[in-house]
Amino acid sequence: MEGLTINWLAVIAATLVGFAVGFIWYGPLFGKKWMEATGLTESKIQNGNIVKVFGFTLVFQFIMAYCLAMFFGNQVNLQEGAFYGFLAGFGWVAMAIGVNGLYEQKSWNYIFINGGFWIVVYTLMGLILGAWK
Repeated sequence: MEGLTINWLAVIAATLVGFAVGFIWYGPLFGKKWMEATGLTESKIQNGNIVKVFGFTLVFQFIMAYCLAMFFGNQVNLQEGAFYGFLAGFGWVAMAIGVNGLYEQKSWNYIFINGGFWIVVYTLMGLILGAWK
């Protein structure tokens, strides 16, 4: 790890990309299908602790972006970053969601919506981290 430089602005930008994508993904794009797949209702969501949800989301996504930056080191460019981010999102995260979803007897909609979200987020995180050194 000697000589490894982390671009903290890129890590922060990669962290925030999940919020932007999530707003669209779990809102106008797949919001109703996702709520149906999870058994959530508008009232249940509104009664949730939004500060806790957003706060921990920020912390968890920061850790994800930081770990991805550590895996990349100083060796990855824009195309490689997007590709490796895609592989992490698809091969690790989406497949893990798929395994959990199968054991939890969730619908394919649940698996595809949540897995697809992380594929997109990790691809964009990788793109940002690879492009912005």
